[in-house]
Amino acid sequence: MISEELVMLSRVQFAVTIMYHFIFVPLTLGLCWLMVIMESVYVMTGRVIWKDMTRFWGKLFGINFALGVTTGITMEFQFGTNWAYYSHYVGDIFGAPLALEGLMAFFLESTFVGLFFFGWDRLSKVQHLMATTLLALGTNLSALWILIANGWMQNPVGSEFNWQTMRMEMTSFAEIIFNPIAQAKFVHMVSAGYVTGAMFVLSISALYLLRKKNVEFARRSFQVAAAFGLASILCVLVLGDESGYTTGEAQQTKLAAMEGMWETKPAPAGLTLIADINEKEKKNNWEIEVPYVLGLIGTRSLDETIPGLHEIEAKNRERIKNGIPAVVALETLRNGNPNDAAARATLESKIDDLGFGLLLKRHTNDVANATPEMIEKAVDDSIPKVTPLFWSFRIMVGLGILMLALFVTAFYHTLRGTFENRPWLLRWALYSLPFPWIAIHVGWFLAEYGRQPWTIYGILPTHLSASNIAVSNVWGSLAGFVIFYTFLLIVEMYLMLKYIKQGPGALGTGRYAQDDAAGKAAY
Repeated sequence: MISEELVMLSRVQFAVTIMYHFIFVPLTLGLCWLMVIMESVYVMTGRVIWKDMTRFWGKLFGINFALGVTTGITMEFQFGTNWAYYSHYVGDIFGAPLALEGLMAFFLESTFVGLFFFGWDRLSKVQHLMATTLLALGTNLSALWILIANGWMQNPVGSEFNWQTMRMEMTSFAEIIFNPIAQAKFVHMVSAGYVTGAMFVLSISALYLLRKKNVEFARRSFQVAAAFGLASILCVLVLGDESGYTTGEAQQTKLAAMEGMWETKPAPAGLTLIADINEKEKKNNWEIEVPYVLGLIGTRSLDETIPGLHEIEAKNRERIKNGIPAVVALETLRNGNPNDAAARATLESKIDDLGFGLLLKRHTNDVANATPEMIEKAVDDSIPKVTPLFWSFRIMVGLGILMLALFVTAFYHTLRGTFENRPWLLRWALYSLPFPWIAIHVGWFLAEYGRQPWTIYGILPTHLSASNIAVSNVWGSLAGFVIFYTFLLIVEMYLMLKYIKQGPGALGTGRYAQDDAAGKAAY
C-alpha cells in the first residue's frame, strides 16, 4: 500500500499549484469580456477614450494571462508524476478534454492575444474587435474543457470499467460533454470569473475616483464594471442554485456534509444557516434553520427527501460489503484465471460497488478477509469531514451576497450619476477587491474536498490514485513549486501595481493626468 503521507503530500502539492493558478484564471475570464464591451463602444462611437480603456485594461489582462499560462502548464505534468495510476486508469477519457484545452489555450488564445496587442495599427477597427472577441471566446472555451474533465471526475458518465485493461473506457463522448455537473460547473465558474473581472475594474476605477485622477477614464470604467458585475453576480447566484441541484442528484454525500445534515429530515428539508458541528458524536449541538429551502434547492420538489449522513453511511456500509466479492473476483481474473466464468459473473453483477470495495484497500491488502473494524473504518472514510465543508460553503455564499449588495448599490448610483460623490461607495468597492478570489478558492475547496475519498466519484479512491514515488521527491517538488510560484506572484503584483499607479498614462498618449510629472508624483 502507498503510504498515507505520500498520498497527502501529493494532494497538497496539487492543491497548492491549482490555488496559485486560480489566482490568475478568474481575472483572465472576466477582463477579456470587459475589453470586448469597451472596444465595441469604441468601434460604434469612434471616441478614443474607449480605445484607451481597452488598451489599458488589456495591458493588465496581458500580464495576468502570461502568469496564468505559466502556472497552468505544471499542473498537467502532475498527472504523470504524482498521479500516474490515475492517469493510466482514466487516460482514455481524461486525455481528450485536456488535449482540446491545450489546442484552445496554445493555438486559439495565443494567436488572438498576439493580434490584440500588435494589431491596433495593422487591423481595421472591426477586425481588431473580432480578434478581441475571439480571444475572449477562446479563453472561455479553454475553461470549458478543463471543467468538463473535472465534471467527469465528479460524475463519471459516458464510460465503463474494462477489467481486462484495468481502465475506464469512453462509451459516449456526448454524455461526457453534456454531463449536467460539468455544464453547471462551467457556467458557474465563468460567471464567477466575470465577477472577478468586474470587481477588479470597479475597485481600480474607485481608486482613481477617490484620488481625483483620470476621472473621465475611471468614470466610464466604473459604469461598465457596475453593470457587467451586477449581471454576472446574478448569474453566479442563479447558477449556484443549479449547482446545488446537480450536486443533490449526483453527490448526495457532499450536499449533506455542506449542510451539516446528519439525520434525514422530512421533505422539504430546511436549510441550516449556522450550526455547532460535533464531528465526534456525528451530530449538531445546535442549529438555526430556514424551513423548506434545502429541499427546494436540492430536489426542486416538496415531497422528495434528501438523505442525511447517517442514512448515507448505512448505504455505504452495504455497498462496501457488496463490493468485497467484486474486488475478490477482479483479483481472481487479473492474477489467476482470466477465463473463470464464476468470477466474471460475480464482477459483472457487482461492478457498481467495486469502487466501494476498493475503499478497504486503504486498510488491508486482503480485502476478502476484511474485519468488521476495517469495514467500519472504510465507512468512516466514505464521508468527508463536515466542519470544513459546512463553513466553506457559508463563506462562499456570504461573500456572494456582499458582492451582490455592492454591485446593486454601484449600479443604482451609476444610473443616478451620483457614484463619484459617494466616497463610502468608492471605498466599499476598493476594499472588496479580494472578495471574488476568496470566494472562488473556497468554492474550489468545497468541490474538491467534498468529493473525498474519491478521485473519480464512486469508482476510484484517492489513496489508490497516487504514484508510488519517494516522499522526499514530493517534498522537494512541493518546496520548488511554492518558491517559484511565490516569485511569479510577486512579479505579477509588482507589474500590476506599477501600471495601476501609472494609470492610463502608461499608454503614453499624453491625454491623462499621469503623463505629466505632477500627476506621477501624486502616486
